[in-house]
Amino acid sequence: MDGLEESLVVMRESFGRGKTRSAAWRKLQLNGILNLVGENEEMIFEALNEDLGKHPVEAYRDEVGVVKKSALHALESLDRWMAPKKAYIPLIFRPAKARVVPEPLGLVLIISSWNFPFSLSMDPLIGAIAAGNTAVVKPSESAPATSSLLAKLIPLYLDPEAIRVIEGGTDVSTRLLEKKWDKIFFTGSSRVGRIVMSAAAKHLTPVTLELGGKSPAIVDDLSNSDLEVAIKRIVSGKWGSCYGQVCLAVDYILVEERLAPLLIDRLKARLRKFYGSNSQDLKDISRVVNKHHFTRLCNLLKDPAVASSVVFGGSLDEDRLFIEPTILLNPPLDAEIMTEEIFGPLLPIVTLGNVQDSIEFINSRPKPLVLYAFTKDDSFKEQIVAQTSSGCVTFNDTCIQVTVV
Repeated sequence: MDGLEESLVVMRESFGRGKTRSAAWRKLQLNGILNLVGENEEMIFEALNEDLGKHPVEAYRDEVGVVKKSALHALESLDRWMAPKKAYIPLIFRPAKARVVPEPLGLVLIISSWNFPFSLSMDPLIGAIAAGNTAVVKPSESAPATSSLLAKLIPLYLDPEAIRVIEGGTDVSTRLLEKKWDKIFFTGSSRVGRIVMSAAAKHLTPVTLELGGKSPAIVDDLSNSDLEVAIKRIVSGKWGSCYGQVCLAVDYILVEERLAPLLIDRLKARLRKFYGSNSQDLKDISRVVNKHHFTRLCNLLKDPAVASSVVFGGSLDEDRLFIEPTILLNPPLDAEIMTEEIFGPLLPIVTLGNVQDSIEFINSRPKPLVLYAFTKDDSFKEQIVAQTSSGCVTFNDTCIQVTVV
């Protein structure tokens, strides 16, 4: 944090003299990001493996590939995004003309999260650069290898007068939030999101919060083949990305009581097929990020009523920070595992008398970030859309919505 004030002065001066406004500067930085990724891919993979145990395939899919795609999209779209757009003028003001001219906000603070420590640092930065801003990136201290790598690489590929990385823990974030920013982008928990919003309010700073939530999956009565597809997608959507440490992961399942035994059997079989029968041998799946979160997840299972609801998995390895994929059947609804976002490899299943009751169940709780529903019943789909409220609804798949927004 030494030199923070000096860094902010340099970046504000760069923005003030218009350095970041030209299309040429923006494109140069975006190409710099592509070069950073292309020339250091193996180092990025190593850092992500060190921080989270991510396999290179997962790291490319969720981190490196995301950044490449985003930077290329920004390069292809930049001229169109920057172009003024004709605006409507009421007849009484004719022959006057009006245009909407896009303009950058200024100095942006990006606070990224640990579950996608590379992509959720670089992707918002791409947006900030494309809009012509200067930016400070604060990587997550819970992913120290990736944070250190970003601090090393970004000054080599991007303009240090306009883009800087500041590392550190909570004390650093607190100091940064005390400063005046023109935009803050934060990815993380709702608890910290409230702190960020409160700090920003003192300066009337616009904020983008990307937070979590409990995202249910409704499973209707499906044909054998449709159920098999649903099971594959639920397993992938729960355990396949950062081992469930994702805000979009399936948090719990709602299903009719009569269908639960078949659902559980299929989930068990698919988990064994995807990951093998011996959790000690797993090498192609992420782990829990650190001891703090390992303990948090273990505490969710300590309640005897919750522990007794485990029907699959549940083994723990503190040395490896690994929790076996775990399925629970009807844990107490007032237990923390059913009131707080799980953010880990634990999957509760809640049974209902009728699948239609899932709408009332969801509406009785805070709005989900995502609502997943596996059903072929078009009228039920319409009910879900019309009678529930969530960040988005996805039918018959999981997590694909992030590829189309």
